[in-house]
This record gives sequence, structure tokens and C-alpha cells, in this order.
Amino acid sequence: MKFLSFIAAAALAAAGTAFAQGGPNDAQIAHIVVTANQVDIDAGKLAEARAKSPEVKAFGKQMVTDHSGVNKQATALVKKLKVKPENNDTSKALKKGGEENVKALKKLKGDAFDKAYIDHEVAYHEQVLDAIDKVLIPNAKNAELKGLIEKVRPAFVAHLEHAKMLQGKLGK
Repeated sequence: MKFLSFIAAAALAAAGTAFAQGGPNDAQIAHIVVTANQVDIDAGKLAEARAKSPEVKAFGKQMVTDHSGVNKQATALVKKLKVKPENNDTSKALKKGGEENVKALKKLKGDAFDKAYIDHEVAYHEQVLDAIDKVLIPNAKNAELKGLIEKVRPAFVAHLEHAKMLQGKLGK
């Protein structure tokens, strides 16, 4: 199931290469942010319903809650700024990767599901943080959009650390 980890990596790596010529604009960044959060919401909902471990279920629930909160903030901000999120290759790749991940996870049960979900969460959060640091924050022109991304970054770090802790427990 290591393949699942690379779905997220490939999708988010596109963030760095798709915008090699000047980087994404704010409308594209807004769409990437919303899409990246939705991918984790969808996987989290599945984990809430299907995980065997109570800790993995709780982690899935936390992903739904936290990423839904970020999306509410992002949606409110783009309305305030009168920016229409613009679909782009990175957000399309993220959506496709998220759909493929959920499809693959639906084929698993028990410990195999828990391990695959958490392995994906570790890889996904590593790649999201990389995209935040190298693509989204440096290219965001609007101060409020940049500020929102900077404000939520610590939550992504906390999610990564939590997922790594669970990954260590599941590996035993």
C-alpha cells in the first residue's frame, strides 16, 4: 500500500512544477487550499467510518473537523476578497489523487485499512507542508490569503506529528 503514499506526493509535487513560470496566482492558490483540505476531509470521513483502531477513528474525525474549519475560513476569505477560486492542474491532480486514495482505501479492512490510511496521511501532510512552504506562501500576493495559509500551517505540522506517532504504533 506504499503506492497510496505516492499518490499524494505526485499530486502535490505538481504544485512545484506546474507553476514553474511565475507561480500560481491568488485565485489558483485559493482553489489549491480548498481542494487539499477537501481531500483530507473525504479520507477522514472514511477513516471515521471504517478504521479498526479507536485512535485512527479519532484521527480521521480530527481531520474532518480541522480541515472543514480551514475550508470555512478560506471560503469566507475568498468571498470577502471577491476572488473566484480558479481550477488548475495542481488542484485537479490533488482531487484525482484524493479520489484514487479513497477508492483504494475502500478495498481495505481492519489493520490494513488503518495502516494504509495513516501512511497516506503522513505522506500527504509532508507534501502539503512542502507545497505551503515552497509554492503557496511565496506566491500568495494578497496579505490576508498569505496570512491564512501561515496561520493554519502549524495545524498541518501537528497533524503530521500525530500521524507519525500513530504510524509508529501501527508498525509494531
